[in-house]
Amino acid sequence: MSDLVPPPFTSGKTLMERVEDALLPLINLVFLLLMFFIVAGQLADDPLPELPATRQAEDRQSPHADMIVSADGEWKVDGELLSKEYLVARLPEPDGQQPLKIAAAESITMADLETLFRLLEKAGYQDILLLTEPGQ
Repeated sequence: MSDLVPPPFTSGKTLMERVEDALLPLINLVFLLLMFFIVAGQLADDPLPELPATRQAEDRQSPHADMIVSADGEWKVDGELLSKEYLVARLPEPDGQQPLKIAAAESITMADLETLFRLLEKAGYQDILLLTEPGQ
């Protein structure tokens, strides 16, 4: 009697030889990619552009702020120290187009800022831009 299923095709190679033959195109591809990145890296000699945060301190110009909050929690408008009662009268009128710019010291606490923000919210300021310096 004859078999209904033919015997499997064998090329005469062992399993390890067949695995090596299957990996050869992958090795060639990795080699070509490596060569491409080596050549492309050599062509890009241009230095990276200078980032804004790396400029010298004398080149920087501090932005205009409507109000300054010092590290002690003091509020200043145009260099004049103001109390809670006189602060709103010295600030520019609330404007929907321009936010109120507040420059805050790096070490100011959130509790101090929250007190200020509540006062400004009651005075009608909707948009506030908080200006701080990046940490060193």
